[in-house]
Amino acid sequence: MANNNRFDNWKYPEIIDGQPTKYNWIVQNKDALELGYKTDIGTFCYINAKYGVIIEDYVQIGSHSSIYSVSTIDDKTGRVHLKENCKVGSHCTILPGVCIGKNSIIGAHSLVLSDIPDNVVAFGVPAKIIRDINE
Repeated sequence: MANNNRFDNWKYPEIIDGQPTKYNWIVQNKDALELGYKTDIGTFCYINAKYGVIIEDYVQIGSHSSIYSVSTIDDKTGRVHLKENCKVGSHCTILPGVCIGKNSIIGAHSLVLSDIPDNVVAFGVPAKIIRDINE
């Protein structure tokens, strides 16, 4: 990980079910949320963890994004897993059962309907893999 000074004093946020954190994001069903170390969740994000949401270490989620482990539109359910160091752009929607791979980047305003492997860039509606990340 690159040294990022804004995380030097990072602490786990206080999460109260259904209420905004001090960073103005909301979690429903917080007992099914696993939040990793030095995560960065943008303002006005919504996380419904009813069927499980795992957010690993160093994950970044842009503002106004939504993560759903349950969909009331089609009754789909499933755990959502954001692997270490992945980045999700602002205004993204991640639907139930999706896993976003380690180091992958999801472009802003994307709709993620299916798994995204490690080390790729994906975006669109629905999100599609655009290229591998060259390290």
